[in-house]
Amino acid sequence: QVQLVESGGGLVQAGGSLRLSCAASGGTASAYAVGWFRQAPGKEREFVAAINWSGDTTYYPDSVKGRFTISRDIVKNTVYLQIDTLKPEDTAVYYCAAGFKTPMSLFAARETEYDYWGQGTQVTVSS
Repeated sequence: QVQLVESGGGLVQAGGSLRLSCAASGGTASAYAVGWFRQAPGKEREFVAAINWSGDTTYYPDSVKGRFTISRDIVKNTVYLQIDTLKPEDTAVYYCAAGFKTPMSLFAARETEYDYWGQGTQVTVSS
């Protein structure tokens, strides 16, 4: 079993930046790819970034390229999501998820590619 705990969310003004963390523990957490998703009120969960187990390959949807950066600290078993130039529409609960064979391609957006999920961290962007 892999446990995932997100942190780093909060209230921030538009234009600011935020770094979310996803701390993994248990099992062979370091062997898993990690993805970040978000869910805004009344909307479906949306994929925003993924990184492979070694941290040398990432994948983003076009909608967030240039503003979102995913990275990984293998020693700390932690994956980060840096969000720059925050917009009110970035307001959502952000979740991280771990998958053993998640491909770093458009298929990384499929929730079924992930085996474990965190509880989420709220990000609120004020205008």
